[in-house]
Amino acid sequence: MPDIVVIGSFVVGLTVRVPRKPVVGEGLIGDLFDMGPGGKGANQAIAAARLGAQVDLVACVGDDLFAEMADALFQNEGIPSTHIHRVPDINTGVGLVTLLPSGDNWIVGHLGANLQMRPQHVEAAEPLIAGSGIVMAQFEAPLDSIARGLELGSKHGAMTILNPAPGHPADPKLLAHVDVLTPNESEARILLGLPPDDPTPTPELAGRLLNLGVDSIVVTRGEEGAVIVTAGGIEEIPAVPVQALDVTGAGDSFNAALAVGLSEGAALRDAVRQATYAGAYTTTHFGVIDGLPTRKELEAFRACKSKGGETASK
Repeated sequence: MPDIVVIGSFVVGLTVRVPRKPVVGEGLIGDLFDMGPGGKGANQAIAAARLGAQVDLVACVGDDLFAEMADALFQNEGIPSTHIHRVPDINTGVGLVTLLPSGDNWIVGHLGANLQMRPQHVEAAEPLIAGSGIVMAQFEAPLDSIARGLELGSKHGAMTILNPAPGHPADPKLLAHVDVLTPNESEARILLGLPPDDPTPTPELAGRLLNLGVDSIVVTRGEEGAVIVTAGGIEEIPAVPVQALDVTGAGDSFNAALAVGLSEGAALRDAVRQATYAGAYTTTHFGVIDGLPTRKELEAFRACKSKGGETASK
């Protein structure tokens, strides 16, 4: 049985790095290109598997060449394909990433087959969920399917982790089945139906989410680290300083490392601290999959940063 069941997406990402933001109507030539598998579900599943967890993924792909890329990827990463469903007559999800030299990016996507996931796909994986320790989900699949996965996780005593990305307002009934919620600052606001730049302090927003039934909230804040909010109080976890090359996938790496730590019995604080190193490691690499560390790579990175050293980027 798996340690972690991930319910989520598979998306092929096409990334171009450009020197600056283009203006409307301008054609801008980039200096780096990467095409590779991704999607928040796939990224988190692969990242967790590389860190040593036994992982199963529930996802949908289309009927195209990108689905073949998915098959090869999951076979190479040791992730079973039993619950990765091919949907005929539709494209696999794609994401178009524009990357700046600073590492900042913006993404335009088409979720394609991911939107065809149904609660029945999740229910077919209930035996796996029943035997797992962690159920993870994101918002790149229909909310009724995500809700069903979290509900089944709660039913069978698994810890449930929801990374509410991309940002979307959530039904309180869904949040009631979440043990650990991991939004960034804008997603925390969107969850509550607020504008992403609402001025309400983040700890106050986290308190509102706790009142909706979430047990623990970990708010990621990029270069400012993370904030853990529980009924017992608030704790800040500092960021790991790096020179970012590409921030794409850093949140997925963070969430996977958090889930692996919790599945191994780590305290939430310790799991979040390890997750900050995983997220930081990923930002020092171009392309998501290449930037997801193995356990050995993460331990070496953490040891190097603890000594004040620098790590080379790929």
